[in-house]
Amino acid sequence: MPTRTERALGAVIGSAVGDALGAPFEFGPEGAFSARFPSPGAGGEMCGGGGWDPGEATDDTQMAVLVAESLLECGGLDLPDVFRRFQQWAAAEPKDIGLQTEAVLTSGDPWDLAAALHFQTNRRAAGNGALMRASPSAVHFAHLGRDATMDAARRLAALTHGDRAAWEGTAVFHELVRVALTGDDPVAAVPDVLRAVHPDHRDRYATVLAPDWHPDLATEFNGAVWPCLGSAVWALRTTTGYEEAVRAAIDLGGDTDTVAAVTGGLAGAVHGIDAVPAHWTGSLHVPLPGFADRVLHISDLAALTRRLYR
Repeated sequence: MPTRTERALGAVIGSAVGDALGAPFEFGPEGAFSARFPSPGAGGEMCGGGGWDPGEATDDTQMAVLVAESLLECGGLDLPDVFRRFQQWAAAEPKDIGLQTEAVLTSGDPWDLAAALHFQTNRRAAGNGALMRASPSAVHFAHLGRDATMDAARRLAALTHGDRAAWEGTAVFHELVRVALTGDDPVAAVPDVLRAVHPDHRDRYATVLAPDWHPDLATEFNGAVWPCLGSAVWALRTTTGYEEAVRAAIDLGGDTDTVAAVTGGLAGAVHGIDAVPAHWTGSLHVPLPGFADRVLHISDLAALTRRLYR
């Protein structure tokens, strides 16, 4: 059985690996990953493409690192600081940034109003852009218990997403990671977690997290927060290991980097860092535009995670 630290490392690094692995297949058809790499464990899957170098993490992991470094350097949750880091990163023109996230971060509005004002105008803010970056914060707040970790998730999500649906999905992810870090089964914990979801959104999440739900039943693109989370939990529920879960997530097609990042975070927390294939972590790297051209590698992510979970 993995230790708690090994599970924490699995959550953060596993999410980054899923992100980098899924990026070249974004918006492609179902089954494209397995069609190209039919034999698990054969290697070569960190292939790059679509503008991404082999092993290069996208905005999902870049923003996750910014959250992590803020938590550590500020000694806890400093929302204005997180927002400032996001703005600095967005101003550096990263390779990829969500349309909604970019609109909020470049609006010129204050940190505590920007997302809400964007939502008032557009009425569309339930993308998965807050969920995608949540693995480090889930690890950091896990020791505080369910209420505190779900509250932190909601507050972090609200920096860029004005729709409460995005807050609740991120909160559920935080809690599922917390459960996994203890060695318990996050899938079995879903009914209890749903009771902590805001009543206005509970039915929506109950649908996509149900045992008989399949991503083919989704009524929205998996770039929305609830089918993205539902797809990740489905991948975890229907597989027996990290590699199998991430492969299943990417094979769904659509927003493959984020679905795989969320799946990788959950599966890494369940199965531990040793379950993340070394031939996937070797080329993993996380550029940080706007921050002196820094690039983080697996050793940096591991050190960051150990400090987050200490």
